[in-house]
Amino acid sequence: QVQLVESGGGQVQAGGPLRLSCAASGRLLSYHCMAWFRQASGKEREFVASITWNGGYTYYGDSVKGRFTIFRDSAKSTVYLQMNTLKPEDTADYYCAAAFLRPSTIANTPNRYDYDYWGQGTQVTVSS
Repeated sequence: QVQLVESGGGQVQAGGPLRLSCAASGRLLSYHCMAWFRQASGKEREFVASITWNGGYTYYGDSVKGRFTIFRDSAKSTVYLQMNTLKPEDTADYYCAAAFLRPSTIANTPNRYDYDYWGQGTQVTVSS
């Protein structure tokens, strides 16, 4: 069983940075993939970025490439999302998720239905 707790959300001016953290309790194993998703009001949950626990391979959604960076601290069982050059359209609730990479699952999957565990979310508001 894995439990995920996000932190670091808040309000920030457009163009500014913000870093989100996701602390995992329970054992994260080499076959886990961690990801960040976001959901704006009235919209579908959107893939943001993912990282494999083994190897640290990353994958990003098109809307955040070049601005956001996902990375992990294995010793702390924590995944981070560094968000730079924030835009008002980045405003959303951000969720951390963990997936078992089953044989049928591609590494770094952007499909939210592949993820087994979810955090409670943290709100990010970007003002113009």
